[in-house]
Amino acid sequence: MPNLNNDEPGSDTPSDVPNLQTPDSLSGSPPRQASLLDMMQMENCVSNLTLAHEIVVNRDFCFKQSSPPKDSLEGTVKEIVHRAFWDSLQAQLSLSPPDYTHAITLLQEVKEILLSLLLPGHTRLRAQLDEVLDLDLIRQQAEHSALDLHRLSSYIVSTMASLCAPVRDPEMRKLQDLSDPVDLLREIMRVLSLMKMDMVNFTVQSLRPQLLQQAVQYERSKFQELLDKQAVSLDSTTAWLQGAVLEATSTGTCTDTPNQVVTTPKKGSLFSPDPVSPSAVLSRAYLRLLSWDPDSQLYPESVLMDRGRLESLGQKLQLLVLEASVLLVTSMQCGGAVCSVPGFVGNLKQTITALLEGSHQRNFDQQGALLALGEQLQKQVDGTLGVPEGLVPPLEKDSLLKRQIEGLAQDHNPVRALIGARIQSYLLAVLSASDAQRGPVVPQALELVSTELKELGGAFRSIVNFNRMVFGPFYSSILRKLLFPQGETEMNVDSR
Repeated sequence: MPNLNNDEPGSDTPSDVPNLQTPDSLSGSPPRQASLLDMMQMENCVSNLTLAHEIVVNRDFCFKQSSPPKDSLEGTVKEIVHRAFWDSLQAQLSLSPPDYTHAITLLQEVKEILLSLLLPGHTRLRAQLDEVLDLDLIRQQAEHSALDLHRLSSYIVSTMASLCAPVRDPEMRKLQDLSDPVDLLREIMRVLSLMKMDMVNFTVQSLRPQLLQQAVQYERSKFQELLDKQAVSLDSTTAWLQGAVLEATSTGTCTDTPNQVVTTPKKGSLFSPDPVSPSAVLSRAYLRLLSWDPDSQLYPESVLMDRGRLESLGQKLQLLVLEASVLLVTSMQCGGAVCSVPGFVGNLKQTITALLEGSHQRNFDQQGALLALGEQLQKQVDGTLGVPEGLVPPLEKDSLLKRQIEGLAQDHNPVRALIGARIQSYLLAVLSASDAQRGPVVPQALELVSTELKELGGAFRSIVNFNRMVFGPFYSSILRKLLFPQGETEMNVDSR
């Protein structure tokens, strides 16, 4: 992802869920029969929204050339057409005198592409291109069989070399080694297409700061447009937030401090407990997305564009829980001296990652993987403690470590439950911290995975912060109805 930094765009980050600007517009317009034009407009709106969001949140975003599979119909047709064109060009240039019809068409296209790659400051190069690749002059030379195609190709290659990105230098060296005019023109067109894509990606990255400034309002307005056109609804988003409210209320964690227990105020109560915090409920809702069960309910509409990123973080979270649990069990059984040996924890992490890769998949044999991990772990511990190879360690200690590692496969394993709760509390604290505050302290039980945990928390916070800024008005209206039903005093949702 790859993700947006916490300070981008941080100038309008709300202290809590912001007020809804159009409170009565959530359900959109009355249902009506969508015309083909409406469907095309909605598809275009969704495409623009998705593209803008991807550019903003994904620092590594770039356009890539689309090439159909060779065994597909599209790929077969494309290959046949291209081969026919280059064979025709070869045949034309082999005539006596040569026929330059296709070659001139290619030179015209090459000139247009090169001009499109020039920056405003390339005044001299632009004039030189117009002079050397003068199509009228080239046609006259072709008519009199005086066209020097090799000279023009060499000039084109040298011009491309001056304009291309460093990553294309190997391609340029290959071009300089070609002598056959057909092969040279074919490769020139291929490399130019790569250079065009490089220029597009360069432009996107250059405009990214300006896009960041407008991204929140743009995405919010586009999403509201989809709501008005009935392209999407907020039913799944409402169900998602309602589940978070029920979970937060049942566990008593309804304030911004994850470990603070607060009860929901009741009408007519003589006591005045702290009010429910919409911000804390929303943070818990985001946390639920990291362990989302697709069979339980539909994914919230407002988070669909980040679903892939959140699912990836959820997989990392699941692996991190197992990794931290194994490290904690090893530390408790073998003592801190083993874990403090240089390189031991790093080697153990690599072993855990290798053996537990794919643990998020439903058909993954977690029991077998942990059994193999226990065997491998015992070997690493023995090697660290200097136990000679072939010498059997004490049976009780050996079997106890393996049994505890194997027992982590159980969902209700106490060590695994403890680690999972600690990580969830840490992530909630990361979300509730303001931009001016330093990140929360990593719990002692998670010290050995502090680097991975901070990286996970930073990526999670970036996604959540941007999503809140865009969809906060919609969340505000929904949470107001869920937390403050009619008959109760409504609290300003902007207060903590």
